[in-house]
Amino acid sequence: MLMIKKALSPKERECLYWVALGKTTYEIGIILGLSYHTVNFHLRNVCNKLDAPNRSAAIAKAFHFAILKLPSN
Repeated sequence: MLMIKKALSPKERECLYWVALGKTTYEIGIILGLSYHTVNFHLRNVCNKLDAPNRSAAIAKAFHFAILKLPSN
């Protein structure tokens, strides 16, 4: 059964959003004004909270739980 361990913080959601758009850790750091290490910290937390082994799985689970949504045209 799929479950979320804990709600994502706004910064975690923001980092995951940019990953879903194909941005690298370095690019996300520039966009958000964060260090490379801070972006990785938030994304590790996302993976842990969503019980995902990697970023791709975290994105899939985020769509499943409606944490991320497809853009409407």
